Amino acid sequence: MSLPAVALNAPRVRAQGRSADFLMLTKPRVVLMVLVTTAVGYYLGSAGVLNSWRLLHTLLGTALAAGGTIALNQYLERDRDALMERTRLRPLPDGRLEPQEALTFGVGITLAGVVYLGLAVDSLTALVTALTAGSYLFLYTPIKGKTTLCTIPGAISGALPPVAGWVAARGDFGPGAWVLFAILFLWQIPHSLGIAWVYREDYARAGIRLLPVVEPEGRSTGRQIVSNCLALLAVGLLPTLIGLTGSVYFLGALVLGMGLLGCGIILAISRSVVDARRLVFASLVYLPALLVLMTFNKVPF
Repeated sequence: MSLPAVALNAPRVRAQGRSADFLMLTKPRVVLMVLVTTAVGYYLGSAGVLNSWRLLHTLLGTALAAGGTIALNQYLERDRDALMERTRLRPLPDGRLEPQEALTFGVGITLAGVVYLGLAVDSLTALVTALTAGSYLFLYTPIKGKTTLCTIPGAISGALPPVAGWVAARGDFGPGAWVLFAILFLWQIPHSLGIAWVYREDYARAGIRLLPVVEPEGRSTGRQIVSNCLALLAVGLLPTLIGLTGSVYFLGALVLGMGLLGCGIILAISRSVVDARRLVFASLVYLPALLVLMTFNKVPF
């Protein structure tokens, strides 16, 4: 390629690189998981023929709000991210984007998502989504460096997307919405503690006071993981007990819950990084499999 051609292509390459960095700010894989749980909540809450257009509007608004919230979280945590090996190459700590750019981008698409939901879906769905963003940014993020209880608001914000989906489908809350919330809430505790156990040295460098950092011996972490896995095993059966799903789901949820509990018990005993990784992997199998079972074994109403 000639030098003039290289010079002409340079701005395009830089623009593509910046676009990729802005996209990276939104963590597309996390947004995808949010959309999956929202869609499942919408489907389970739907009665009769599925309103595909309303679902599409719900997912579009949710994607914008979720991506913006994650971008704002990276803006707020840019100094911490610079101290951790697993996050130091993100666009902000690596200097590829300016903080003001990330702030403007995050605020813009978060507000766009919430407003879009209010206009295209309904105000209640927009409110639940705003609460999701608010709890993540103004509760979870600020207290990560102060208390191990930060996992609770983090789990709350992560458990609200299926509630938003349910509300978008039905226009109100119901037992099914709160069961979905409880399942997602309980699932996040062992999942996040498993990740924290694997990366506890990284988190310690950044001053993030997750339980495996504060109590490195792992006894309290093990108890929290096992107790929440046990609670998840029980709560995971509720969709059938309230008439939302059938017996196939019940049996599948029982097997999946026992498998996750077994991985949690093994980690509590061994307190090894290998078993922490196994627990994280098991949690990443558990949730999608459970959601698939819910979807395919929904009881019509």
